Amino acid sequence: MKQRAIFVGLLFLLACLGASAADRKFVVKPRPGDLKALPFSDAVLVGNTLYIAGHIGLDVKTGMPPASAEDEAKLVMDGVKQTVEAAGLSMDEVVSLQVFCTDLKLYDTFNGVYKTYFQGDYPARAFIGVDKLVRNGRFEVQGIAVKKSQ
Repeated sequence: MKQRAIFVGLLFLLACLGASAADRKFVVKPRPGDLKALPFSDAVLVGNTLYIAGHIGLDVKTGMPPASAEDEAKLVMDGVKQTVEAAGLSMDEVVSLQVFCTDLKLYDTFNGVYKTYFQGDYPARAFIGVDKLVRNGRFEVQGIAVKKSQ
């Protein structure tokens, strides 16, 4: 977990270096219930680069992960996709993702869902085993997207 915190901190530092407030766009999607007050943006767009915060898959009614790992993976990837699109990019512009997972036996389950979110080449990706995630989630995904030149 310490390595993850360092990585996230470095990404944020890189996003802030050389970027004025006018160069940054903060993406915050509507959040249900007690998640409204969380102290972070879902993503930050700096120039053409989108830094995507960690996304977990929560059932909007319960605020907890669904019983099925497949359903949770879908909620996670839906959240990533919604954030990328809210920033004006597409999933084809995602260049790197890190998947944190509490049970590496779920690798194939996650991949079955994951591959449906991309049309061609896949982004670079790491699948990292962790002890625990927020709200007892099985998966958390964060990443980077780069806007294609127009």
